[in-house]
Amino acid sequence: MELLDGHLIPAVDGVAFGLLLFVVAAGLSLAFGTAGVLNLSHGTLYAIGAYTGAELSDGTWGGLALGLAAGTAAACVAGAGLSAATAPLARRGHLAQALLTFGLALIGGDLLIQFFGADELPVRVPEALDSSVTLLGHRYPAYRLCFIVMAVLLAAFGTWVLTRTRMGAAVRAAADDPQMLAATGHSPRAVHTGVLAAAGALAGAAGVLGAPIIGPGPGTSENVLMLSLVVVVLGGLRSLWATFFAAVAVGEVQTLGVSVAPELAPYLLFAAMAAVLVLRSRFAEPAGAGHGSEAPGPDPVARLRGLLAGRAAAGPLPGRNRSPVWPARLPGRAAWWQAAPLLVLLVVLISLPALLDAYSISLAGSALALGLLAVSVTILTGYAGLPTLGQTAPFAVGAYATANLADAGWTVGPVQLVLSALAAAVFAAVVGPAVIRARGTTVLMITLAIGELTGAVVNQLKSVTGGADGLVGFPATQALWGGEGMLEESELYNYALVVAVVAVSLTLLVLRSPAGKLLTGTRGAEARMRASGHPVGRYLLVAHVCAGALAGVGGSLMVTVQQYLSPADVGFEIAAFALLAVVIGGTTSVVGALLGAGLIVATRDWVAGSWPGHGPLLLGVLFVATVYVLPRGLAGLRGGSGGGPSSDAPRPPDQPPPAPTPSPAGKVSP
Repeated sequence: MELLDGHLIPAVDGVAFGLLLFVVAAGLSLAFGTAGVLNLSHGTLYAIGAYTGAELSDGTWGGLALGLAAGTAAACVAGAGLSAATAPLARRGHLAQALLTFGLALIGGDLLIQFFGADELPVRVPEALDSSVTLLGHRYPAYRLCFIVMAVLLAAFGTWVLTRTRMGAAVRAAADDPQMLAATGHSPRAVHTGVLAAAGALAGAAGVLGAPIIGPGPGTSENVLMLSLVVVVLGGLRSLWATFFAAVAVGEVQTLGVSVAPELAPYLLFAAMAAVLVLRSRFAEPAGAGHGSEAPGPDPVARLRGLLAGRAAAGPLPGRNRSPVWPARLPGRAAWWQAAPLLVLLVVLISLPALLDAYSISLAGSALALGLLAVSVTILTGYAGLPTLGQTAPFAVGAYATANLADAGWTVGPVQLVLSALAAAVFAAVVGPAVIRARGTTVLMITLAIGELTGAVVNQLKSVTGGADGLVGFPATQALWGGEGMLEESELYNYALVVAVVAVSLTLLVLRSPAGKLLTGTRGAEARMRASGHPVGRYLLVAHVCAGALAGVGGSLMVTVQQYLSPADVGFEIAAFALLAVVIGGTTSVVGALLGAGLIVATRDWVAGSWPGHGPLLLGVLFVATVYVLPRGLAGLRGGSGGGPSSDAPRPPDQPPPAPTPSPAGKVSP
């Protein structure tokens, strides 16, 4: 009884916090499960309501009602606008939606700060609620008890609307059978817009009502979004009551878990999220394992076997296109034309120290490190068909390995690179089995959970990572044995350039080798590969490990160039930047990924320097413009294999592979 008495208040707080997350997650689940939109700006919709409610709160019932009406309406309008923004991306998969909505979140967050200020706003509630009541012998805030009652009523009302009304039937039909809905005279597009508007309204209302619990301020929207994603994953997309109980469980972990097991609480949520996703993917049929109706065409596996056996690949059948896995061998002049972008980029990079000042040279070195991270994402997203939001995890392993090696006196660059790559590869091998079976959005969510778990370890393992303060003051790296530590920006840049050239060259050699072709075939014709006896899972695991090693090299390089390391350097935002760099360049273009990384660093640190305080806004505009203007990336502008309009949307497990098309999916862009 004493234990229960001591943890009563945290337990009730957990219920209140969980119900707040439920209101937010219900909208996120509605948007994703019904409208099919992976909305990474949902936390910003919450922030719109929270800031509006806080601004209009004056301690009266009228102020609370006005704030609730205004905040809900503003977020509802934003949700309807999101429907219009995502409409052109309907056929491009969830990756494009995720990048677009993340960009909109950056823009919205910057605008909110400019309008309401960067400080957390105070929230005043009516005097009757700004008091405490006696709860089993303890004093507890009356407002939170009132919020618990309102959230339970909202759950009951939402379930009734979805299951017992014609409006709910239309919403369910829009998710399950939009063609049948259209045949009944209802517009699926109108239902889609209404669903996103309703999801925005829920987030806005939660923001207004939750502002006294989670006040509006910097970082609020990101925290709410991440916890809501955990709730949606744990609760699923089909039942509001399942979401309800999942939200309460998350709230209890966040409050009661901190008081009972503070050393475990930071890991529990994302570990549970990853476990649920992995279990679901285990019970699902392996992607591409099923047989679907495919248009007849030349078998890519036959060509793979023929070439691996040393035979020349057969030419295309009369009247048919060549296999997307094996493009025709290019003449020498065309091969030089394909290599030209890489050569031009190399010449420009070599010339930079003579053209730029010290600060810009330092930024160029950071761009090379981020570029290697982006290339590792290209391997997974463009070639293996595993879109990732967690590649900063092996990146962080490599970075912290280098920082600790330097602090221990291991300052030779090649030694740091090899050991950091090895550590990142081991990490990728451990988490790889949890990733490679899933496809599409599930991969995004699993890798996101892995990235967030790694971030929690970074913040908790202070003896190794320095915690939130990061690491600084370790000895400078030596380029070779017996040399001096590199301190000048030009030295560090030249070192980074040599490492990047070697790493990218090895990557291109592997991707052009038979092993790389097998990986490409796995994505382009996975069902045929499995049917022919190829160990697809082994190919994907090897790709995951190699990509992790490359990310570890990028992390090592970043530490060497920056000479410090903080959790922000390996957080979710950097993972999103790396994925954006891949989309900018084209999902199968290595050079494009490097150019995309350079453009992001230039926008974030150089262009934003002339407009202080607006870096997130500029990056958000870059996200949005890239998704709309460059659906195939920079590689698509020159007719390369940057990935077609739907190249960022790997097949879900239950969808048969597409029929072969003339698109050169197997081509390795330099």
